[in-house]
Amino acid sequence: MEKFKTRWEITHNWQLIFPLIGIIGLLYSGYKLSLVLIEETPLYITLLLTLVISYILLKVVLFIFKKLEKRWGLAYKWEMIRVFIVFAITGTSSLYIGKPIINFIGIQQDLLHPFLYWFLFILVSLIFYQILLIGFGWLFGQGHFFWNIVKKMLIRIGFKKCYK
Repeated sequence: MEKFKTRWEITHNWQLIFPLIGIIGLLYSGYKLSLVLIEETPLYITLLLTLVISYILLKVVLFIFKKLEKRWGLAYKWEMIRVFIVFAITGTSSLYIGKPIINFIGIQQDLLHPFLYWFLFILVSLIFYQILLIGFGWLFGQGHFFWNIVKKMLIRIGFKKCYK
């Protein structure tokens, strides 16, 4: 355990929550992907495929960690996990919030061309994504980091005058 703490620069036991949540998220993602890939199979095959997919996802995430570690300039490696958790929660939440908002506005998939409906759905979800990103980032103690991410998004969209 000490080797794990040293590798991830964990100085306090409460920081172990982030790797634990990351591992649970990888296992859940592996499980959901295994259900998509193979339907109605015995449980042991699903569990075996879940472990294989989770291992592949872990390798991909660790590769991404190495690439983003210096670019993001976070003080500790465990903070990277925290940032990824915020991105995951925010992405999922923005989609769950976007659907009722679209329905509340009165935009229905049956009444519009599919391209127009999905464009509006993505637009509404993107607006809430940025709001939620700052909110969840603040809750996870990375508000300043995510505010800078949102500013970069807005500048790329075309709101350069607001943030120079």
